Amino acid sequence: MTAPLDIQALARQIRDTRGLGHKRDIDAVVARLGLGSRHAAVPVGDDCAAIPDGDGHLLLAIEGCLDSFVADDPYFAGYCGIMVNLSDVAAMGGRPLAVVDALWSRDAGAADPILAGLSDAATLYGVPVVGGHTNTRAEAGNLAVAVLGRAGPRLLTSFDAAPGDDLIAAIDLHGRFRDPHPYWDASTGAPGERLRGDLALLPGLAEDGLACAAKDISMAGVVGTALMLLECSNVGGVIDLDAIPRPEHVSLARWLTAFPSFGYLLSVRPDRTPAVLARFAERGIASAPIGRLDASRAARVRGATGEEAVVWDFAASPLIGCGRDGMGATT
Repeated sequence: MTAPLDIQALARQIRDTRGLGHKRDIDAVVARLGLGSRHAAVPVGDDCAAIPDGDGHLLLAIEGCLDSFVADDPYFAGYCGIMVNLSDVAAMGGRPLAVVDALWSRDAGAADPILAGLSDAATLYGVPVVGGHTNTRAEAGNLAVAVLGRAGPRLLTSFDAAPGDDLIAAIDLHGRFRDPHPYWDASTGAPGERLRGDLALLPGLAEDGLACAAKDISMAGVVGTALMLLECSNVGGVIDLDAIPRPEHVSLARWLTAFPSFGYLLSVRPDRTPAVLARFAERGIASAPIGRLDASRAARVRGATGEEAVVWDFAASPLIGCGRDGMGATT
């Protein structure tokens, strides 16, 4: 018999996760660099920097890999360097144009599996690596990857979720964990045509006006990512934990800290929810409304019994310090 869920303990577990801790570190960096001005030309707080360009936007994003990840799984680190950047571009309703990387390794042999991962992902996702920086005489291996993309006039942002919206989670449940890490890999081994088509869903939703706020599910997990979306939009809401799409064989506790290769949260007006869910269903991607947003500025989780627990009260304590006034941090 399964023990009843301790919703208060789970809320504490979410607050204490390593992934969410990394997000909390961002605010101090942004403050030190002076990026938090409400008058900034490019508001900070989204998955990419959205730079107005003609009748659309250029999208610029960068990801740095944990050094332990590069050491433990160098091929997948290289692969993820491209994959997660493309997810960030898609999360804002864009399509990728090109990638550059910065690679450090002890020697050429240590660099090879990282480069293989970069090359394979670039081929599968159909985005060129156009340059970068390489140092194969470093003391330790490290990797950072940046991507340039383009979106039209309609963006998916972290700032446009509104009270009354449905919070939708869309996650590709095919795949497996790359143990012992929390990475849910539904990408390696999949056909490139499928991967490219799946990513194209997000810009399609933006261009058709079906959604205007979204976020790529990051190392902070489903709930941690929702916290950042809610904070940036100055809203609150409740998340129904049992409604989150997850593989049958994976426990809720582990799934809440998972970093899926394809996973997004979208804030959607209720009358548009059926159309959004249908788009994901057509491509075999699990999606479901997992909550409703409100004006409370507090993020809550709800268990199967209906009991709720506050995960974060943004009015009492900022998480990463972002908001509709442009104050914030990249994710």
